[in-house]
Amino acid sequence: MSKFLATVFLCLWAGSLSADVLQTSAGPVQVSKVAEGLDTPWAVGILPDGSFLVTERDGDLLYVSKGKARRVKGAPKVAANGQGGLLDVTVAKNFQRTREIFLTFSKPQKGGAGTALAVARLSESGDRLTNLRVIFEAVPGGSGGRHFGSRVVEAPDGKLFVTIGDRGDRPQAQNRSNHMGTVIRINRDGTVPANNPFVGQSDIRPEIWSYGHRNPQGAGLDGRGNLWLSEHGARGGDEVNRIKPGANYGWPVISYGVHYSGDKIGEGTSKPGMEQPEHYWDPSIAPSGLMVYSGKLWPEWRGNLFVGSLKFDYIARLSGSNLREVEQIKGPETERVRDIVEAPDGSIWFISVGQGAIYRMVPAS
Repeated sequence: MSKFLATVFLCLWAGSLSADVLQTSAGPVQVSKVAEGLDTPWAVGILPDGSFLVTERDGDLLYVSKGKARRVKGAPKVAANGQGGLLDVTVAKNFQRTREIFLTFSKPQKGGAGTALAVARLSESGDRLTNLRVIFEAVPGGSGGRHFGSRVVEAPDGKLFVTIGDRGDRPQAQNRSNHMGTVIRINRDGTVPANNPFVGQSDIRPEIWSYGHRNPQGAGLDGRGNLWLSEHGARGGDEVNRIKPGANYGWPVISYGVHYSGDKIGEGTSKPGMEQPEHYWDPSIAPSGLMVYSGKLWPEWRGNLFVGSLKFDYIARLSGSNLREVEQIKGPETERVRDIVEAPDGSIWFISVGQGAIYRMVPAS
């Protein structure tokens, strides 16, 4: 049982649990705790009325409204093994009409588990999912508990992008007859869009949008609809990539990192026909979560990328035509940042796995 559910009353807004002020390039910001006592939280999805959903990796989906947390019944069965479990949650753009949400998770399969995407309707009371249906399942699965990827992003046209890791089987990221190490793109009903880059090509999975990825655990859209990923490298070589349809991002043939043993990865840092990252980190920061900011509350940050660091406990801000990390937002609250999202009001929310908490960041008054 989630420790969070033992906390009967939690307040949602600034000052209600605790608040701190951090200094940033845009001036002081107030960071307020909006939830605590979470057990390995992985993602947060903010609903139009200010309530929110939280996934816990072991399989619980929580609904938080007016200071009360409830376990949501009807969440999918997960293979909670290693990095697998109940992972991302994304609120549909037309939620006010459909009340639909998207969930990614490690789905039990013969011989192990694979990344899957489900859609379901959240009840008006927030305590139940109905009409849950799996609309995508990566094949084949794997027996290990690593590299599920598992962010889901809805594009302006309603298409869905899902990130899938290489499942610890490196060469498969170059094998397009399976889904390992790819970004896939599907319609809301799980069918394949006719304009996907590999539709009609034999021995290639038609859902694939891009490939050659290691373990992308951050994904977000910019104002032009471009998809951006943050990806775990091995030892060094964590990447930020702008995704193009049909492109090969090189793993494990090229990388700016090395294996954990210290051995060289693949053929070097570049190869014709393989994309270069927009930015890479060495040493690795263990990036998780990615958000492209709208500028609503901080106009000077419009179009900037925000990425959480699990290893060094900060939020990275990246900007520039030659993308680079220009700021580290850091405080006691940013311990192992797993997810980072922008709320409808422009506030920035993030998950601290180390704190077992969710925080909300706004300009300090």
